[in-house]
Amino acid sequence: MGKIYDGIIGVAVGDALGVPVEFRSRKEIAKSPVTAMKGYGTHHQPAGTWSDDTSLTLALLDSMIKNRSINYIDIMDKFSEWLLYGKYTTAEEVFDVGNATSRAIMNYGQGIPPLNCGGRSVYDNGNGSLMRILPITYYINSKPNISVDEQMEIVHNVSSLTHGHPISLIGCGIYICIALKLLSEKTSLIEGIKEGIANAFQYYTYQEWNDISTYIRLKDLEYFAALPESEIKSSGYVVDTLEAAIWCLLNTDSYKNCVLKAVNLGEDTDTIGAVAGGLAGIYYGADSIPKEWMNIVLKRQDIEKLCNELEILL
Repeated sequence: MGKIYDGIIGVAVGDALGVPVEFRSRKEIAKSPVTAMKGYGTHHQPAGTWSDDTSLTLALLDSMIKNRSINYIDIMDKFSEWLLYGKYTTAEEVFDVGNATSRAIMNYGQGIPPLNCGGRSVYDNGNGSLMRILPITYYINSKPNISVDEQMEIVHNVSSLTHGHPISLIGCGIYICIALKLLSEKTSLIEGIKEGIANAFQYYTYQEWNDISTYIRLKDLEYFAALPESEIKSSGYVVDTLEAAIWCLLNTDSYKNCVLKAVNLGEDTDTIGAVAGGLAGIYYGADSIPKEWMNIVLKRQDIEKLCNELEILL
């Protein structure tokens, strides 16, 4: 398995760990913390079931393979196949979908151009584009001559398919900047995160994106890493999700510990697990993920196949 699989299976495992306890409070989960891949719970799904986070990540991956590029119409076609027909799911059914994502796909079905489908109000800043953006890392990484402006334009466009407000675009931009640094293998985890965040802040500040101030806690990484768990929110708001994922990475030393810390924060457990898991997968590698978890993940061979196909193309 290659580098692409490291990150994508990292998303899927973190997602599947969080599915059974989604929407449960931190206090409630603390009574019986997640320590293994369990089943049923919130969504009554068998152990190893991943949700919309992984489904939409795989849909994006599949579109990149089929087009050998980023084709916004085709991405929305594949998102539509997921929502309407259960493609890219573990059991041909959709049991979890965000309101903003659902609205955007319906907008597309009504003939609205792909890049205009995502909501653009301040209330449209759920984590639904952040949770599926990771595959763009591999596309950008395969283009050595791509400029920062071109790189960010792609990230922002792919986010805008479902989430078009600047706060969501910036969240995706920061995440991809970190992922690209971790993918380089020339850095420690903390340095990679620090450099990725610095690159993102430099870009958005220069471009005068005022909403970068929403992520100001990430700028002083030592201060942020030392925050107590009580200062870390784990809601579906994109800023909370990104902060929680990064905080979990900074305060653990393995893939396993990172995603367990993420899902035990409570609330939007599957997405925080997926977002943290993607970066942890890139840094620690798929081989670091507990075998007993990997063996339970449903349709793992489908994930492997897509990752191998993209690896060959890129």
